[in-house]
Amino acid sequence: QVQLVESGGGLVQAGGSLRLSCAASGLTFSGYTMGWFRQAPGKEREFVAFIRGSGGNTLYADSVKGRFTISRDNAKNTVYLQMNGLKPEDTAVYYCATRSSGQATYSASYGYWGQGTQVTVSS
Repeated sequence: QVQLVESGGGLVQAGGSLRLSCAASGLTFSGYTMGWFRQAPGKEREFVAFIRGSGGNTLYADSVKGRFTISRDNAKNTVYLQMNGLKPEDTAVYYCATRSSGQATYSASYGYWGQGTQVTVSS
Protein backbone atom coordinates (compact mmCIF):
# COMPACT_ATOMS: atom_id res chain seq x y z
CA GLN A 1 0.00 0.00 0.00
CA VAL A 2 1.13 3.51 -0.72
CA GLN A 3 2.56 5.50 2.16
CA LEU A 4 3.82 9.08 2.20
CA VAL A 5 5.57 10.35 5.30
CA GLU A 6 6.49 14.02 5.62
CA SER A 7 9.12 15.36 7.99
CA GLY A 8 11.15 18.49 8.58
CA GLY A 9 8.52 20.91 9.78
CA GLY A 10 8.96 23.12 12.81
CA LEU A 11 9.05 26.61 14.22
CA VAL A 12 11.27 29.17 12.52
CA GLN A 13 11.63 32.94 12.57
CA ALA A 14 10.70 35.03 9.58
CA GLY A 15 13.48 34.99 7.02
CA GLY A 16 14.61 31.55 8.08
CA SER A 17 14.71 28.27 6.19
CA LEU A 18 13.34 24.77 6.49
CA ARG A 19 13.67 21.67 4.34
CA LEU A 20 10.71 19.34 4.17
CA SER A 21 11.08 15.73 3.11
CA CYS A 22 8.46 13.25 1.95
CA ALA A 23 9.43 9.59 1.87
CA ALA A 24 7.27 7.38 -0.34
CA SER A 25 6.77 3.64 -0.35
CA GLY A 26 4.49 1.15 -2.06
CA LEU A 27 4.67 2.70 -5.53
CA THR A 28 6.97 3.12 -8.50
CA PHE A 29 8.07 6.51 -7.31
CA SER A 30 9.77 7.73 -10.49
CA GLY A 31 6.54 7.27 -12.41
CA TYR A 32 4.62 9.83 -10.41
CA THR A 33 4.37 13.58 -10.40
CA MET A 34 4.70 14.67 -6.79
CA GLY A 35 3.11 17.76 -5.32
CA TRP A 36 3.36 19.84 -2.18
CA PHE A 37 0.26 21.55 -0.85
CA ARG A 38 -0.41 23.51 2.32
CA GLN A 39 -3.39 24.34 4.47
CA ALA A 40 -3.53 27.18 6.96
CA PRO A 41 -6.15 27.31 9.72
CA GLY A 42 -9.53 28.32 8.35
CA LYS A 43 -8.33 28.23 4.75
CA GLU A 44 -8.60 25.79 1.90
CA ARG A 45 -5.72 23.55 0.92
CA GLU A 46 -3.59 25.32 -1.68
CA PHE A 47 -1.05 24.27 -4.26
CA VAL A 48 2.60 25.01 -3.50
CA ALA A 49 4.70 23.16 -6.08
CA PHE A 50 4.93 20.03 -8.18
CA ILE A 51 7.69 18.08 -9.85
CA ARG A 52 7.38 15.56 -12.68
CA GLY A 53 8.57 11.99 -12.29
CA SER A 54 11.85 12.58 -14.08
CA GLY A 55 12.49 15.70 -12.01
CA GLY A 56 12.96 17.76 -15.13
CA ASN A 57 9.83 19.85 -14.90
CA THR A 58 8.61 21.88 -11.93
CA LEU A 59 5.97 24.51 -11.24
CA TYR A 60 5.44 26.82 -8.28
CA ALA A 61 2.63 28.90 -6.88
CA ASP A 62 3.29 32.60 -7.36
CA SER A 63 3.34 33.09 -3.60
CA VAL A 64 6.43 30.88 -3.18
CA LYS A 65 8.22 31.36 -6.48
CA GLY A 66 11.84 32.36 -5.97
CA ARG A 67 11.81 31.29 -2.31
CA PHE A 68 10.90 27.58 -2.42
CA THR A 69 12.55 24.80 -4.41
CA ILE A 70 11.07 21.38 -5.03
CA SER A 71 13.36 18.47 -5.86
CA ARG A 72 13.35 14.71 -5.76
CA ASP A 73 15.71 11.79 -5.39
CA ASN A 74 14.17 8.83 -7.18
CA ALA A 75 16.83 6.49 -5.80
CA LYS A 76 15.61 7.34 -2.30
CA ASN A 77 11.89 7.59 -3.17
CA THR A 78 11.90 11.03 -1.60
CA VAL A 79 10.68 14.46 -2.61
CA TYR A 80 11.92 17.63 -0.91
CA LEU A 81 10.75 21.19 -0.45
CA GLN A 82 13.48 23.66 0.40
CA MET A 83 11.89 26.75 1.87
CA ASN A 84 13.94 29.92 2.17
CA GLY A 85 12.94 33.43 3.12
CA LEU A 86 10.01 32.15 5.13
CA LYS A 87 7.21 34.55 5.98
CA PRO A 88 4.50 34.36 8.66
CA GLU A 89 1.96 33.78 5.88
CA ASP A 90 3.76 30.53 5.03
CA THR A 91 2.51 29.09 8.32
CA ALA A 92 0.46 26.00 7.51
CA VAL A 93 0.39 22.24 7.54
CA TYR A 94 2.34 21.05 4.51
CA TYR A 95 1.34 17.90 2.66
CA CYS A 96 2.98 15.89 -0.08
CA ALA A 97 0.87 13.91 -2.52
CA THR A 98 1.06 11.70 -5.59
CA ARG A 99 -0.74 12.87 -8.71
CA SER A 100 -3.22 10.41 -10.16
CA SER A 101 -4.54 12.33 -13.18
CA GLY A 102 -5.66 15.78 -14.20
CA GLN A 103 -4.29 19.26 -13.65
CA ALA A 104 -1.23 19.02 -11.42
CA THR A 105 -2.05 22.25 -9.55
CA TYR A 106 -5.42 20.91 -8.35
CA SER A 107 -5.57 18.95 -5.12
CA ALA A 108 -8.34 16.79 -6.60
CA SER A 109 -5.77 15.43 -9.08
CA TYR A 110 -3.83 13.76 -6.29
CA GLY A 111 -4.75 10.34 -4.97
CA TYR A 112 -2.42 9.64 -2.06
CA TRP A 113 -1.54 12.10 0.68
CA GLY A 114 0.80 12.16 3.61
CA GLN A 115 -0.26 13.06 7.12
CA GLY A 116 1.23 16.55 6.91
CA THR A 117 3.93 18.41 8.78
CA GLN A 118 3.41 21.70 10.61
CA VAL A 119 5.42 24.74 9.60
CA THR A 120 5.12 27.79 11.84
CA VAL A 121 6.86 31.04 10.99
CA SER A 122 7.06 33.66 13.72
CA SER A 123 7.35 37.35 13.00
